[in-house]
Amino acid sequence: QVQLVESGGGLVQAGDSLRLSCAASGRTFSVYDMGWFRQAPGKEREFVAVISWTGGKIRYAEYVKGRFTISRDNAKNTVYLQMNSLKPEDTAVYYCAARRGLLVVTTRDEYDYWGQGTQVTVSS
Repeated sequence: QVQLVESGGGLVQAGDSLRLSCAASGRTFSVYDMGWFRQAPGKEREFVAVISWTGGKIRYAEYVKGRFTISRDNAKNTVYLQMNSLKPEDTAVYYCAARRGLLVVTTRDEYDYWGQGTQVTVSS
């Protein structure tokens, strides 16, 4: 089992920045690929970013590319999502997720462990 706890969400204005953190406990964090997803009201949960267990492979959704940066610190069992130039359409609950696998994937059903989410609200 892997337990994930997100933090860092909040209410900001358009153009502002936030950094989300996801702290992991339980099994060895460093062997898991870590993803960030988000879910806006009335919408399905969608992929945001993923980082491989080594940190060597990273993928972003097109709608956040160039604005968001995913990173991890295996010594601290933590994955981060730096969000810059935030837009009102980024408003959502943000979730981190973990999986083990050979390939970096963006499909939410492929992830085994999920955090409880942290709310990000961007006002215009």
